[in-house]
Amino acid sequence: MSLRHALLGMLALRPEASGYDLAKHFEGSIGRYAWSARHNQIYTELNKLADDGLVEAVAEGARGRRDYVVTEAGRAELQAWLGEGPLETVNTVRNKALLRIFLITALEPGAAQALLRAEIAHSEREIAEIGADIEKMEEASGPGSAAFGRIAAELGRRHFAAIRDWAEWAVEQLDAQGDGDEGSAG
Repeated sequence: MSLRHALLGMLALRPEASGYDLAKHFEGSIGRYAWSARHNQIYTELNKLADDGLVEAVAEGARGRRDYVVTEAGRAELQAWLGEGPLETVNTVRNKALLRIFLITALEPGAAQALLRAEIAHSEREIAEIGADIEKMEEASGPGSAAFGRIAAELGRRHFAAIRDWAEWAVEQLDAQGDGDEGSAG
């Protein structure tokens, strides 16, 4: 159901958009950090939303392009979904990165530390990139603003900071065991 609600939310925040416009948003931060969707999934779900009366096409352009808006019923559906209990972060999970972390001690110690150091570097790059995005948002709407994406971007930045901090801790743990000197580069 999350694609349905992601589309309703994007249309609620951006009053009129085509399937192509929405797909472009999924190619950015939303798709990268929160929920990914392919073009065909988006168009299929938009048709279902229209059939259910949650969105409606308000304009039709070249090559069948349709611009959609969220209906009052769609806003009510979105509000009900957003208001459901505490934020749920774990469902049935298939997280390749987390599985690798569970199994990291199967690596030779130097290789494990190299992987962790690569994760630290990756997290630092993500923190910087998200920080730049936040600065752009704040320039557009003012410091501390809850502009579209700002709250989610801050969660992303803090998520990568937590991963970086954890990876630094894990390297220290391996160093403390005296197993990390072999094969590690710095």
